[in-house]
Amino acid sequence: MRVAIIGLGTVGGGTFNVLKRNARDIAARAGSEIEIVAVASRRPNPACELDSIEFDTDLIRTATRQDVDLVVETLGGTSVAADVVKAALQAGKHVVTANKALIAELGNELFEMATSNKVTLAFEAAVAGGVPVIKSIREGLAANRIKSVAGIINGTGNFILTEMRDKGRAFEDVLKEAQALGYAEADPTFDVEGIDAAHKLTILSSVAFGIPLQFKSAYTEGISAISPFDVKMAEEFGYRIKHLGITRLTGQGVELRVHPTLVPESQLLAKVDGVMNAVMVESDAVGQTLFYGPGAGSEATASSIIADIVDITRAHYQDALSGVPALGYSEEELNEHPILPIEAVNSAYYLRLLAKDTPGVLARVAAILSEHSINIESITQKEWQEHDGAVPMILMTHQVAERNMDHAIDVIQGLDVILAPVVRIRVEYFTAS
Repeated sequence: MRVAIIGLGTVGGGTFNVLKRNARDIAARAGSEIEIVAVASRRPNPACELDSIEFDTDLIRTATRQDVDLVVETLGGTSVAADVVKAALQAGKHVVTANKALIAELGNELFEMATSNKVTLAFEAAVAGGVPVIKSIREGLAANRIKSVAGIINGTGNFILTEMRDKGRAFEDVLKEAQALGYAEADPTFDVEGIDAAHKLTILSSVAFGIPLQFKSAYTEGISAISPFDVKMAEEFGYRIKHLGITRLTGQGVELRVHPTLVPESQLLAKVDGVMNAVMVESDAVGQTLFYGPGAGSEATASSIIADIVDITRAHYQDALSGVPALGYSEEELNEHPILPIEAVNSAYYLRLLAKDTPGVLARVAAILSEHSINIESITQKEWQEHDGAVPMILMTHQVAERNMDHAIDVIQGLDVILAPVVRIRVEYFTAS
């Protein structure tokens, strides 16, 4: 199998080095030698010894070379990467990518191109780095009806929330450290506002439920509004705040949402800290399974890329395409389940209200919640030195439709005794059914 690597940055360089270092074992598993014949990038990577391997700065020329069977794309983004992948597929090359944005936003079109050109487009590395969660859902759990998938699928956000909990630090302070450590980009929007996680969740949802990729329908909410006070209060109630991606099949459609979430501290997802990723899958036959490991990194991601190369190589030399459809379901069997708007989702809630320290406030808030069919589970009030004459009230509610909560919050924020926007964090229990 003759391979061209397009992009020789962190992931591309890691893939190059692992392919070279473990060539003998990889060939033994694949049933054929896997040879890197060309590399294309804006510049060479000093960590990669190219030796006699041809290097080019023309990405498309390299991706369409006649002596290349398979193209590895590690560029990221949806502009140049899309041009390279489309050119490779049209030229009859198999493609392996780690590009979650590309698959989530353009995957439907690209899979159709791959099928038309009788080649494979593989993307295990696009979700959770070195954790083989796509293969596990698509193949290992093929006998199951998947009920839900929930996970910590962005290490940057998880690192920030872990530091806020362990050290009481403010969001902005930890974000600066995450950028200094290379966990977050100079523009951290994709990580902290949930866009990166939504790309990955879109892919997981399609693989789990056999639906077309629908990134534009995903609900995203970031973690920048979470304060150390909220983290501390969550702990007092027995929860930890995690930035989760959640997709669930209901009788009305598919939930597809990324947002801060309170998780009971006794549950496994609550114990995943730092930059690690974890994905919990609930299915009818097996029940709950948890996949845990590094969600990024040079060689961790390379591990998943090379696993895809091995699969394609095995199938290639059996003179057949991979027997596993890209999204786990045959194209004609894809479901038409609609993606539910966030207003239709049911959840329990943590609410933080900053109110004037006057009598009767709690009674007025409780009455509004009752009018919107929202039952209160618990209430607490805390001193807050930052605000004279104001007191934060923390309410935990039972499950209710999001639209009811939206309406109630609108009314509450209109009260003259409420001094700041209501902070809302959803609560999930992930109780096996």
